[in-house]
Amino acid sequence: MIDLGKAALLDAALTLPYSFVIPDILFENEWLYPSNKNFLCSSKLDVRELPGPDVERAATYFNRHRALKINDCFLLAMAESLKGSILLTGDRALRTIAASNGIEVHGILWVIDALQSQEIVPLRELYDALQLFHDDPRVFLPTHEILQRIKRIEELLEPSI
Repeated sequence: MIDLGKAALLDAALTLPYSFVIPDILFENEWLYPSNKNFLCSSKLDVRELPGPDVERAATYFNRHRALKINDCFLLAMAESLKGSILLTGDRALRTIAASNGIEVHGILWVIDALQSQEIVPLRELYDALQLFHDDPRVFLPTHEILQRIKRIEELLEPSI
């Protein structure tokens, strides 16, 4: 969510045909753009309190998987409790553990692909976002995957140049 906000794609991503759910503790403690919190709460972002059993499950995951941060464990417990959910993360350890628990996992590039295939965001904006991801040392995405998408969009934009 933070990288989508950085690339000005968060609002568009929330229009995808999915429900976006986040544990309240992550929303309150990790969200870097406090000015957007009211907007996000009134949009398709569903901020939920984790029930006691999910908090206990998160603690169990935290004790069992040292590669996970506690907030990763909250996400994992929530995704597991919401049957049919998709966990959106770029964290490799969380992706691996979630997938081994039968949870479908995708990352930000999957969101970019969805925004393109559903024509929600103009190609030029997606291109600029991918360039931003490529150039930002704090965005940890596979360089070859970003470059593939940049090239694909360049080919689509070329006739209009």
